[in-house]
Amino acid sequence: MRSFEILFIIFNVLLLGWLIFARNKSLRGLLIGFGISAIFMLTHGLVEGIRWQMIPAYAMTFIPIAILTIRHYLKPKEVKKKASPVRLVLITTLAALYSIIAVALPLLLPVFTFDKPTGPYKIGTVTYDWKDEQREETLTPEIGDKRELMVQIWYPADSTAKGNVAPYIPNADVFAEGYSKILNLPKLLFSTFGYVKTHAIENAEISNQEPAYPVLLFSHGFSGHKNQNTFQIEQLVSQGYIVVGMDHSYSSTASIFSDGRVANYMPQDTNSIAYLDKANEGWVEDAKFVLDQVEKLAKNDPDHRFSGRMDMQNVGMFGHSFGGATSTQMLMTDSRIKVALNMDGVLYGKLRVPADGLKKPFMMMSADDSLRDARNSSDKEFIKFVEETLPRYEHVPVGGNYWMKINNMKHMGFSDLYLFSPLYEKMEGVDIRKAYRLINDYSLDFFDHYLKQQPFSYWSKILATIQSLRCRKAETEVYDTEYE
Repeated sequence: MRSFEILFIIFNVLLLGWLIFARNKSLRGLLIGFGISAIFMLTHGLVEGIRWQMIPAYAMTFIPIAILTIRHYLKPKEVKKKASPVRLVLITTLAALYSIIAVALPLLLPVFTFDKPTGPYKIGTVTYDWKDEQREETLTPEIGDKRELMVQIWYPADSTAKGNVAPYIPNADVFAEGYSKILNLPKLLFSTFGYVKTHAIENAEISNQEPAYPVLLFSHGFSGHKNQNTFQIEQLVSQGYIVVGMDHSYSSTASIFSDGRVANYMPQDTNSIAYLDKANEGWVEDAKFVLDQVEKLAKNDPDHRFSGRMDMQNVGMFGHSFGGATSTQMLMTDSRIKVALNMDGVLYGKLRVPADGLKKPFMMMSADDSLRDARNSSDKEFIKFVEETLPRYEHVPVGGNYWMKINNMKHMGFSDLYLFSPLYEKMEGVDIRKAYRLINDYSLDFFDHYLKQQPFSYWSKILATIQSLRCRKAETEVYDTEYE
């Protein structure tokens, strides 16, 4: 919960207790109690914003007024009549249950926060609306539509940078509607996303601490969005990377273009391997187009922010799920991508990992739950799916690549989604903050080694213990052969 929410609820629960157990509740005391609670509520509303999860707590504020109203309309003798023990127990029980609800709702549906990035840089961010005039939009019925993508860039900001802190999700109502349809859950559950803030400052000055910064492209999963890995993006940027996230329009939760048009998620045949292989080719074209635009910014940014500040000789890519597959395909098809990270993504796409390896640094992170499902399922359709896709992984650890299995992990744990509710996290059995630290430590170590030529830190500890496990089969927790 947020600071004023905590103070407000604590005071109101104490106020409720006083109203129940205090023998003499003077007019002055009731007015003071109402006044203090009202001030807390007003401050919370102005500073943090009113939200429906707090309605039971808001209602507590007006109990003193309700008591005063009852006193006004009832006879004095009726007001002073002593409550029976049974009545007192009943009132206390109901008040306790009400207080539990008032506390539980904002706790179970919190305005979550992201861990503070540990790097030396502040974070700036800017958003672009880019249209590829060379490509037709195949997911809309209108003839002549061109492929249009919303892109957000996060970058190391000057240490003195100040300004508006970027929201996690702009136009939260649109995204709440999108999440509701995709996850088949009430829209109200996702309304808190609109209150979540990031550590990024909008349109901040880029830091002059380094002449240029390596660039990383990010690709989300099917029905995800460009911000879905903010936990990871902010950490990478704070350590000196420029991260470029793209919405794959009509395959993302929602894309809101600069003129207000909305491209909602369009259901697609995600059960067909052939369809997904073909769809991934479109995502690869998205990534190539975005990288083309980034190159233009690096040469001549009209806003004079990125000109000469992007190290285009050291470009990598990472993605989750279908975006992980896109990152793998980009590593194989685009010479500009030097290194890639695939987070729990099935290897969809046109190309297969060659028998002699990718010849480029590549890391795969898998959730143990995803690998377990692939091996132990009794679903005939899923078994058929596994039999067709599993051979694609055969050569992943060949030629200097890395494969890391994260225990007690689920597929969506590689995104921000579990922050939405601690109940969701507990139901899935994932310690999400711990998982985020692990993902951040090893992905940063990987990119630092291959894009900044820094010695391994976390990976070196693992590599020192698994030299005898080189080239083992799929049972190995971490695959490695020293990349030459």
